Amino acid sequence: MYNRRKAVSLLMAMAFIMAVCTGAMAATLNAYTVMPEKYASKVFEQFTKDTGIKVNFIRFSSGEALARLVAERNNPQVDILLGGPADIYTAGQKDNVFAVYVPKDQKLTPAEYRDPGNHWTGIGLIPLCFLTNTDFLKKNSLKAPESWQDLLNPAYKNGLQMADARTSGTATERIYSLIGVYGVDGAFDYQKKLHKNVQLYTKSGAGGAMPIAQGQASSGIFYLVDALDIQQQGYPVIITYPKEGVTFGIEATGMIAGAKNQEEAKKFIDWATSPKLGQFFVDQKINYIPVVKGVKITSPALDMSKVKLLKVGAEHKGDKRKAYVERWINEVIR
Repeated sequence: MYNRRKAVSLLMAMAFIMAVCTGAMAATLNAYTVMPEKYASKVFEQFTKDTGIKVNFIRFSSGEALARLVAERNNPQVDILLGGPADIYTAGQKDNVFAVYVPKDQKLTPAEYRDPGNHWTGIGLIPLCFLTNTDFLKKNSLKAPESWQDLLNPAYKNGLQMADARTSGTATERIYSLIGVYGVDGAFDYQKKLHKNVQLYTKSGAGGAMPIAQGQASSGIFYLVDALDIQQQGYPVIITYPKEGVTFGIEATGMIAGAKNQEEAKKFIDWATSPKLGQFFVDQKINYIPVVKGVKITSPALDMSKVKLLKVGAEHKGDKRKAYVERWINEVIR
């Protein structure tokens, strides 16, 4: 009996050691993501299926992700950042947050959608739009907003929800759009007027979409990917664009400087910037507009041919991001 127990114990110890060794040897990637968790989880699951590399990830708003990466730059806790507008990457370059890496299929991404210094690469476009509850419009005999000025209508008083610039890339994109339309001073003058109609500034860019869908708020300004997600769920909402124009974010990805799992990080960047991820977006109805060549866009909702898109370079956005956020805090919400 003693020898039997001893043999069982030895087998259990050997099994434990094998499990530990296997876990230590297993390829692993650690990531922060700005992409909504339900999308990021699908993307990482597909990457694992394609490569066998396990991914551990945490989701943050873009401002939170950038602040965390800057704070950890002397001891990085993750290997890559997935998602978020490119300006947070250009802003992070000042603090040497992102590593230089040239993806294998780099030439498939147009130069305007990647960093000339190879710190980040675009994986999709995300234009801003208006999302409005149609029941609210009917009740107030209003047409869906088609101008930035429409949101200043007193009918929207205490009815707008949109993102907080202190934490959200959607909110900073809103500022860039308004500057593109009204100039710097005019943009902040407009936002002071808009503030009178705002019910709530949300931590994340998509935070106000569901309250609008459920009639708790009337309208707001969102990235198209978040607005379409709500519309596809069948809620009474309409998506429109201001005639004066909107800017768009370049959804990006990049490797963290000093990443502990560099080979796995490189494999992810190669995978994410190849047609595989762009096609995955299309097949899964994840509504980023793919930028990589060779992926055909099939959804009419992603056709931007009739939308006035204002181009503002990611480097300019990154350079001005902090100053614009501080001005928004000091002049608009205080």
